[in-house]
Amino acid sequence: MEKKHNHRRSIDTMVIHDGYDSKQFQGSLTPPLYQTSTFTFETAEQGERRFAGDEDGYIYSRLGNPTVKVLEERIAQLENGEAALAFGSGMAAVSAVLIALTKANDHIICSQGIYGCTFGLLSMMKEKYNIHTDFTSMETEEQIRSLIKPETALIYVETPINPTMKLIDLELVVKVAKEYDIPVVVDNTFSSPYLQQPLNIGCDIVIHSATKYIGGHGDVIAGLVVGPMDFLDEVSMTTQKDVGGIISPFDAWLLLRGLKTLPVRLDRHCSNAKKITEKLKEHPMVSKVYYPGDPDHADYPIMKKQMKQGGGLVSFEIKGDKRDAQQFLNSLSFISIAVSLGDAETLIQHPATMTHAVVPEESRLKMGITDQLIRLSVGLESWEDIWKDLKQALDQLAKMQNPAY
Repeated sequence: MEKKHNHRRSIDTMVIHDGYDSKQFQGSLTPPLYQTSTFTFETAEQGERRFAGDEDGYIYSRLGNPTVKVLEERIAQLENGEAALAFGSGMAAVSAVLIALTKANDHIICSQGIYGCTFGLLSMMKEKYNIHTDFTSMETEEQIRSLIKPETALIYVETPINPTMKLIDLELVVKVAKEYDIPVVVDNTFSSPYLQQPLNIGCDIVIHSATKYIGGHGDVIAGLVVGPMDFLDEVSMTTQKDVGGIISPFDAWLLLRGLKTLPVRLDRHCSNAKKITEKLKEHPMVSKVYYPGDPDHADYPIMKKQMKQGGGLVSFEIKGDKRDAQQFLNSLSFISIAVSLGDAETLIQHPATMTHAVVPEESRLKMGITDQLIRLSVGLESWEDIWKDLKQALDQLAKMQNPAY
C-alpha cells in the first residue's frame, strides 16, 4: 500500500481543516450535524443504483452519514492512512478488526499487557472459535519469530501498553511481520496521531478508542480504525454493517470538535505529566514510576524514536498493599477516581481491581499489574494543583504507616 508521507500542512492545521470543505455545505464553518437515520431517494431507480453500488450517495446512517464521513476522512489524513471507519466505542472498533482478520482456529500474537476488555474479547474468541493468542513482550525479533505459526492471522500491539507504560518497538515488529506477510494492528489510543503514527512506520491498521484524547472532553464513547481502503471497505460491508457497532452522527460531531484542539491539549497533558513524574520519583511513598517521557524509563530510546512526546499517562507503584492503594485514592481531594483517560480532568484508578479486573491474577502479574500499581491520567489543570493533591494523599498514607513521618 502506497502511503503519502509528506503533507502540505502540519498536523496542527490538519486537525482543524482536513476532510471538510465548507463550500460543499452551504458555507457552514462547522461541519453540519446530519442527525438522521435514513436518506431519501429522488427516484426508485436511484435507490436501486445506490443499493447496487452503482451510484455514490447515502442510504441509511448505519451504512454511512455525511457528518461521520468528515470525521473518517479527517482521522485517515491525520494517521496518513488510505481510509478510516468510525464506531460506537473503542471496543466496537477492536472487535470489528479482530473478527475481520480471523477465522476459527487462527492464531494471534499480542503484546504482553493490553486493555482489560481486549483481553476479555481474546479470551471469548478462544472459547468460542478456538482462536489462540500468545502474549509476548516483543523485545526481540527472535521472540516474535518463535511464535509465528502457519495460522497466525495478525500481530496485535498496544504501545504504550496499558497500564504499565511499556513501549513496543514498532519498527522491530514490522520488520518481522513483513517477512511473513502478517498484518500489524496497533492500538494507538494512548498516543493519538499527534504523538505517534504507526502507519508511517509500516504498520497496517491503527485503532483508537476515540473516547480518550481524540474526544478529549469526557462526553463521548467512540472508536476509530484507520488502514488500507480495500480492507476497510470489506469491514464496512461486513463486520460494521452486520454487527452494527456504528457511531451516532452527534458523537462524530463531538469528536470533530474535540479534534480541533488535540495538539494544544496534548502538549499540556505531556508537559504536566513530565512534571508530575519528576515529583512522584522524589516522594518516599512511591517505589516506582513508569512514564515513557522519563529519561530513566527503560524504553525511553524507543519513545524518542517513534513518539513525539511521552504522553499524558503516568503509572506508579506505592509502598504498601491493595488496601493502602485504595486508601491513597480515597484521600484525594479534587482528582477524580475514574477509569478512562485523556479528559481535561485528572483521573486516577486502580488497574488491578478496575480496568484489568477481568484479567486472571496470574496473567495480570505477568503483565506487571500489581496491587500497588496506580494509573494516573494527567489532566489540563495546573500541574502544581495536581501535585498538591497527590502529595497530601501520599503524605497521609506515609503517616498511617509511620506516625513519625
